[in-house]
Amino acid sequence: MKSLRNPNRRPTHPGAILREDVLPTLEMTQTELAQRLGVSRLTLSELLHEKRGVTPEMALRVAKLLNTTPES
Repeated sequence: MKSLRNPNRRPTHPGAILREDVLPTLEMTQTELAQRLGVSRLTLSELLHEKRGVTPEMALRVAKLLNTTPES
């Protein structure tokens, strides 16, 4: 069975998902989201612009805010 997924495609960065899907849904600014997560605006900005990875601690913070799991 052939997969429809392109093996050469890079995985979607979690920051892109937050930027494109989560922020607009929550109707929050980056500053508001940073405050709710308890991180600096710079930290969140670097994540959203894919210059920083998601740490386990950040995954927990996002999961708690969105009422989901860190693995999500």
